[in-house]
Amino acid sequence: MLGYVIPDKGELKVREYEIYTGYYCGICKYIGSIYGQLPRMVLSYDAAFIALLLACVDEEPDAPSAEHCVVHHIRRKTTIRNRAIEFSGDLMLILAWYKLLDDVNDEGRLSAKAGLAAFRPIWRKLQKKHPSLCSIIGERLEALAVLEKEHCPSIDRVSEDFAQVMSLILQEGITFLYGPEEQSSTLHEIYANIGYHLGKWIYLIDAVDDIEENLETGSYNPLLHRFDYRQDETAEEFRARIDDQLRFNLFTYLAVISESFESLDIQKNSGIIENVIFFGLNRRTEEVLKRIKPERSGHGRL
Repeated sequence: MLGYVIPDKGELKVREYEIYTGYYCGICKYIGSIYGQLPRMVLSYDAAFIALLLACVDEEPDAPSAEHCVVHHIRRKTTIRNRAIEFSGDLMLILAWYKLLDDVNDEGRLSAKAGLAAFRPIWRKLQKKHPSLCSIIGERLEALAVLEKEHCPSIDRVSEDFAQVMSLILQEGITFLYGPEEQSSTLHEIYANIGYHLGKWIYLIDAVDDIEENLETGSYNPLLHRFDYRQDETAEEFRARIDDQLRFNLFTYLAVISESFESLDIQKNSGIIENVIFFGLNRRTEEVLKRIKPERSGHGRL
């Protein structure tokens, strides 16, 4: 998910930060124990948020443990294990597979081909465990790739497939943890709405973030087509011209996410998730709009 969905670290309590990193470490250890050490490299902090969001309606309390790992072999780190962590670990690997596949199709790089070959046994396990998730994510990402290659000028249309991917991910996560939709239709509906608008936000914020790079390389960016970028204007001038529209769309998505989250019956870790939704995503939006680099300590990066 491109690394945008992170908390505002400076606003987290010490215990909250410990739990947050405990989820991350739990996912990392899960991947290592089931799929081997190399796949752990694909992990991002986005996965911790997905796990926290899926687990927050579970009445079963977290059971942190202090464990060593390859990276932290001297000091023990808080580690949490649950079914939401298992799902998020699998999800990261599914997305990594499609990223490798996209690199091979677009660029044909030998490194991507080698990675795809090494990843294939893991992919077979994931397909067997999550057939619907693997299939529908693949279909949606393929449809998105077609629109991008056609230089689709409609932001709503080109972001729709990614929004549907995120909606599907959370719905599949709820099914994995709590059972079929007919047993918890309201829960599925809320998570579907959160996922959809989070997907819209991620796709748009990434497009905003990439404006300068895409202008330099000539790569597709829906904003350049939707708002008719002129050759006689600078990237800064272009950003200023479309800023009001970008802010309206981005903060509308975040408002819907916030409202949907508040309708959940939260059982645990509400402070961490609220931090991400109400502080982290808003802060990241302003950083990207104003081209402010995230700090490596304190707020932003972990």
